[in-house]
Amino acid sequence: MDSFAWFVSLRYLRAKRKQKFISLITLISTLGVAVGVLALIVVMSVWSGFTEALRDQIIGINAHVIVQSYTGQIDDPKGLMEKAASVPGVLALTPVIYTQALISTPAASSGVSLRGIDPASAVRVITLKNKMELGRLDSLNQPNPPAIVLGRDLATGLQVSPGDRVQLLAPNGPLTPMGVLPKVRVAEVGGTFSTGMYEYDANMAYLGLETARSLAGLDAGAVHAIEVRVQNVEAANETAAALQRLLDYPFVVRDWMQLNQNLFAALKLEKLGIFIALDLIILVAALNIVSALIMLVMEKNRDIAILKSMGATTGAIMRIFLYQGLVIGVTGMILGVFGGLGLCGILSRYKIIELPANVYPMSTIPIKVVPADVTLIAVSALAITLLATLYPSRKAAQVQPAEALSYE
Repeated sequence: MDSFAWFVSLRYLRAKRKQKFISLITLISTLGVAVGVLALIVVMSVWSGFTEALRDQIIGINAHVIVQSYTGQIDDPKGLMEKAASVPGVLALTPVIYTQALISTPAASSGVSLRGIDPASAVRVITLKNKMELGRLDSLNQPNPPAIVLGRDLATGLQVSPGDRVQLLAPNGPLTPMGVLPKVRVAEVGGTFSTGMYEYDANMAYLGLETARSLAGLDAGAVHAIEVRVQNVEAANETAAALQRLLDYPFVVRDWMQLNQNLFAALKLEKLGIFIALDLIILVAALNIVSALIMLVMEKNRDIAILKSMGATTGAIMRIFLYQGLVIGVTGMILGVFGGLGLCGILSRYKIIELPANVYPMSTIPIKVVPADVTLIAVSALAITLLATLYPSRKAAQVQPAEALSYE
């Protein structure tokens, strides 16, 4: 009976309609499914690419894992790093100092987030060296005057370039009857970097450890944190958990997922919302399939009655129209998948659409085709179209031969 149902279903699909409008609706339904699948694949691929590019930007300038202390500072960073290096999955470690300051030049001034680093070990943990535009990162080793490396947009706003000097005012000076006196240091611009993210390029600068320690008011040899690079970025939480078990209190270990969980949770929720919204395109196409099959059932009412009179079962009649809807859905799905993958390939290869660099952390639309997303889209398209055929198929199976042929 399955062979019979397939035979009749395909004959109905190929046969000329008495009402050409039915054929038009069938074509529109197929194209609607294809467009819906294509749009979903392209948008999901762009969203996955954007999320991955944003993640790479964030964990490029930041470490995979950060070790801090509840006391506010780590007094023996060297000993802690030797202990943490024994954890499987840890590739490199570097000490870091975080502080805030006012940076000023004769032309302008701005608040800045300062990071004190050891250039020799920092390059093994973060990708700052690869993001240098002017100057050298190892200039931070010069003692007098101390060097500073600025974000590109920050340097532009201050109107400085490598070799110029800036003044740093940190609110960590001695306490006097008049209040806290700011610490003032003069630094020489040793270079500029560009991460592609405006928040970093306009508000961040790097100093040598000793200069940052002086501005932050830390004890000799102390740092604020130890930054860690791990072997597997996706499993950074597992390495962080192992570090936490080893180091225990008063140390707290956080991975990049925890540090940015609100951002990536929001991106994940938005991706789900976009998926549901674009699935409505396939739903509209499915409603067209319902209309086309209902009109086909009305047109083939006499044929259905004759088939049932000749012994066709109710289940066979249902399958005839189920298979028609399935053929429409599969055809649209295949066209949409190939069209979506093709369009993603074109956008990825030729970089047709450019993005403003001061708004987005990438210059062109990023594309990442995730096989799981493509599979989910294809399955959801087939499920929606299959559900759309249930009602027309059931109506076809309920045709009574005596009533349908009573006027023949």
